[in-house]
Amino acid sequence: MKQLITLVAVAFSAFTASAAPLVYEGTEGPGKGKHIVFIASDPEYKSEEALPALARILAKHHGFKCTVLFGVDPTTGQIKPGNSNIPGTEALASADLLFIFTRFQDLPAAQMQPIVDYLHRGGPVVGLRTATHAFQYPKGSPFAKYDHGYKGDEFKGGFGRQVLGETWVGHYGPNHKSSTRLDIVPAQAAHPVLIGVKDMWAQIGAYNAYPIEGSAVLAMAQPLAGMKPDSPPDATKKPMPGAWVRTYKSESGKEGRVFASTYGASDDLLNEGFRRMVVNAAFWAVGLEAAIKPDADISFVGPFRPTWNGGTKRAAGVKPEDLAGWDTPIWPETRASK
Repeated sequence: MKQLITLVAVAFSAFTASAAPLVYEGTEGPGKGKHIVFIASDPEYKSEEALPALARILAKHHGFKCTVLFGVDPTTGQIKPGNSNIPGTEALASADLLFIFTRFQDLPAAQMQPIVDYLHRGGPVVGLRTATHAFQYPKGSPFAKYDHGYKGDEFKGGFGRQVLGETWVGHYGPNHKSSTRLDIVPAQAAHPVLIGVKDMWAQIGAYNAYPIEGSAVLAMAQPLAGMKPDSPPDATKKPMPGAWVRTYKSESGKEGRVFASTYGASDDLLNEGFRRMVVNAAFWAVGLEAAIKPDADISFVGPFRPTWNGGTKRAAGVKPEDLAGWDTPIWPETRASK
């Protein structure tokens, strides 16, 4: 029995090592000394492509330390989009920003508790697309109030509504048939998150969103009747809030800055305006708005091969370490032999 326990411990130790967080360490820039933890696990919009690409930009060009966590298969250590197993959330203990893009996560307590602890201290948050419905916990769970459909008055709408400013409401435009133009709200044009931002377009279809009172809508989303930036507006759909900022008050009494957008599929980052807004949002959320420049470098670091919109071959069996360094492709076309 003792030998069996030892073998299990060794095997677990080996797996833990293979599932180490992916870290991009910046060396110079205004973000030096700041730590961003990215959490990617959704089964549809390729957050596992979008977030490491953003992490590289913020680390290489701007000096942040960026830790990227993924939903992984616990038996293989391979990235499994949408899986409710995200090792490494304890990294949030030293985080200055939580950047989340998950959907319907039912994480085990050991992985969810560091997220709860981070929110309890009022840490800033950036959330994209399905982060409005980031968690799905059953009644009776100690984390039930973070569920996207939570009905209790003290935290109605769960993490999405009470932290990001909106929970899951529904689609407002069909994916792969309708794309979305994001128009800056004139009254918010001087907001730091919008410095240097123009011509925003997202390839994914619109979401319904009615941000909670106190939110400042930065951009309105106009569904388009087509999949090109110059496709005509869908005359049946009025503009809907597509990006906003707010603050939330934590249980500790501290307030945290929040940026949320109902867009952010990996292919959306190909649009320079949208990409700049999201990079700016990270600066603003951690209090570095004075360092935001209209011509700041937001170029991709290494090959960026987003696959949300199809037509790009995507490798299977990828592990977080396959995305390490500045030059590995995101996403690999074929997985290198080990």
